[in-house]
Amino acid sequence: MIRLLHKTNIDFIKLRYNFFALSGIVVLAGIVSLSVKGLNLGLDFTGGTLVQVKFEKPVPIADVRAALNKAGVEAGLQSFPGDSSYAVKVKGSQDSVNATAESILGAMKAIQGASFSEEKRDYVGPVVGRDLAKKALFAIVLSMFGIIVYVAFRFSNPVWGTAGVVGLLHDVFVAITAMSLTNREVDLVIVAAFLTIAGYSINDTIVIFDRMRENMRMFPKMALAQLINASINETISRTVITTMTVFLAVLMLFLFGGSAINNFAFCMLVGTLTGVYSTVALCTPMVYQWERKGHK
Repeated sequence: MIRLLHKTNIDFIKLRYNFFALSGIVVLAGIVSLSVKGLNLGLDFTGGTLVQVKFEKPVPIADVRAALNKAGVEAGLQSFPGDSSYAVKVKGSQDSVNATAESILGAMKAIQGASFSEEKRDYVGPVVGRDLAKKALFAIVLSMFGIIVYVAFRFSNPVWGTAGVVGLLHDVFVAITAMSLTNREVDLVIVAAFLTIAGYSINDTIVIFDRMRENMRMFPKMALAQLINASINETISRTVITTMTVFLAVLMLFLFGGSAINNFAFCMLVGTLTGVYSTVALCTPMVYQWERKGHK
């Protein structure tokens, strides 16, 4: 195995209170931000106007987006490949459907040399989005319960499973905090990003837990703090390589993927970094803290 880093000998357990304090500050900032600013919920959750137009000739999506921005219309844009059609979605109440639709059509008329026809004008209610959000929340809760059971069975210790779920919750909450602080729109795509972050977070945690279990078998008399530090340092090269691979791929999407997936990529960037942090700085130190307390 090619190592990106030389063998390290970092005392993560000694730094655990610094990590706990840092996470506490971030969580507190998130609570304050959510209380004061809240989340910028997308049309999936708030409802709004949907206008679908079809151009006689193909028009680049960049031109359509530029026309909407120039007209001051903040909209979500969906293209239909091969049909030269676009669905434009704008948040708002049902009473403002016609006024919003006329603003959208006015922006389309500003595109030079582009003739179009209006195919659809409708109000999109938030019912479907809320239903899917409830299902997503249920999926998260169910998955967390499954993780606790799985990790507890695999490592014969429910504390390890609980620590993994706490780290998972931490990562998702930090991602939510980042979306709130930057006022980025949260829609169903971002909900999918939260679920992805949860999966990525627990995967990294299980890798280190596996190494801890192996070392416990090989060195049954080794002090717990020393064993945990050794396990983290032994896997840190793998962690850095995996994280950097994912981070660079998501960074390219963030920089060059366009506005349609920019929020998703931003959320994944935050989640990629916090996933590693929580495993090294929260989950394993929590196991140590609990196990040490239990042996007193």
